Amino acid sequence: MTTVDAQRSPTRPLLVPVLVYLAMLVAVISSLGAPLVPAIAEANHVSVPSAQWSLTVTLLVGAVATPVIGRLGDGRHRRTVVLVVLAVVLAGSVLAALPLGLGWLIGGRALQGLGLGLTPLAIATARTALSGERSRSTVAALSVTVAAGVGLGYPLTGAIAEAGGVHAAFWFGAAASAVALAAAAVVYPASPDVPPRRLDVLGALLLGTGLAAGLLALGEAEDWGWTSPQVLGLAALTVVALASWVVWQLRAAAPLVDLRLARSRDAATAHGTALLVGLANYLLLSSVPRLAQEPVAAGGFGTSIVVAGLILLPFSLASFSASRIASRLDRSHGPRVVLPLAAVVLGVGQLLFGLLRDELWQLFLAMTVVGLGVGIMFAALPGLIVGAVPRSETGSAMSLNQVMRYVGFSVGSALSATVLEAATPAGAAFPPSSGYSTIAWVGVGTCVAVGLLTSLLPSRRALRPEPVREPSAAEAADVAAAPHDPTAR
Repeated sequence: MTTVDAQRSPTRPLLVPVLVYLAMLVAVISSLGAPLVPAIAEANHVSVPSAQWSLTVTLLVGAVATPVIGRLGDGRHRRTVVLVVLAVVLAGSVLAALPLGLGWLIGGRALQGLGLGLTPLAIATARTALSGERSRSTVAALSVTVAAGVGLGYPLTGAIAEAGGVHAAFWFGAAASAVALAAAAVVYPASPDVPPRRLDVLGALLLGTGLAAGLLALGEAEDWGWTSPQVLGLAALTVVALASWVVWQLRAAAPLVDLRLARSRDAATAHGTALLVGLANYLLLSSVPRLAQEPVAAGGFGTSIVVAGLILLPFSLASFSASRIASRLDRSHGPRVVLPLAAVVLGVGQLLFGLLRDELWQLFLAMTVVGLGVGIMFAALPGLIVGAVPRSETGSAMSLNQVMRYVGFSVGSALSATVLEAATPAGAAFPPSSGYSTIAWVGVGTCVAVGLLTSLLPSRRALRPEPVREPSAAEAADVAAAPHDPTAR
């Protein structure tokens, strides 16, 4: 069925709700993360750092899967790719929901991580299967859904976990995935009959191996010992795998992400900034819900999962609101002003968390300020990339930037767990307040690095008009990316 046939199909009126629902599913997958980590630890009788892998592994898989799924979905098999991904997400949701132990839950969350690549495909479908204002409004609705849906999903999944246990939250994710699969099977249109691009399997394997080994070394170094053979071996494997990946991406005819597009100063700055901001972002997204739920006697606030999720709601709302005005600031002042400004705002949020943690409202305030900084930053980066690369290479450059964001997310998640575990005294169940201060100071230092990096940009740059053509799924990934998750996002 061609694009024209898809537009004339009687199921076309249902296409927009189904696409929006797919974006909501990504929000559900993302919201089954940070606030539930302490509950996962309690339900499985493991430490919180071990339970943190239920968040980190989803982001890790998302980092590798997003460009792979985008590449597969750019061809004539987009419908098949969407259905297969939804089936895998459903299987992962069921696996995570079953009371089989932490290992199986982490495996299920890894399968769910494939779902972080769904929204780019949904946006690409809206641009090809719809036309005119209908297409533009649907793309805008998908972006709003990703940005706001995750924040709303945090308290929703928290309430479900509070009422029925942590596995009930994952059963909710399984039900949402089943509905999405059934709806997509009925409504999702076929893609235009265009040849697919070649998939860089070796590049995906090298990237996945390097990231997995590095995160495992970082996450387990405190338990195994920083100089243990396991950690040193994983560190060596990380260096070899990622170095090999870089060499292969520079030489491959059809690389997974084209690193050659990062050679200019503007592009390299944008990609380095995406990684560092993603790291600083998840340092707090991982640690704030944990602090909120820790007992008062241990220095926490003893809140429920619902309240811990609500703390992240102003982050999502602030990041979405800030992204609406960031483009105007970029046009009037340029990235050399906007990006360092965003780094300052993000750093102030980190500093607030480091200095003011005596009252619960202070956590809400810190996350609001962090959301403003992240929203401005991630909204301004695409314009910097578009102006730095040839028009024909925009999709590949955006794909690389998306990968760097997810790498930063996963490193931030793993690093927060490692820092807090290192600060926890032997025999104690919870880290002292100094552990959270260390998290904040690492975040502040990261923001200082971002400010210095972005302040070196040229004061003026030539702005290129957007190319008049349909975006690939890889290009759509950056439009849909939420500042916090997957997918965002």
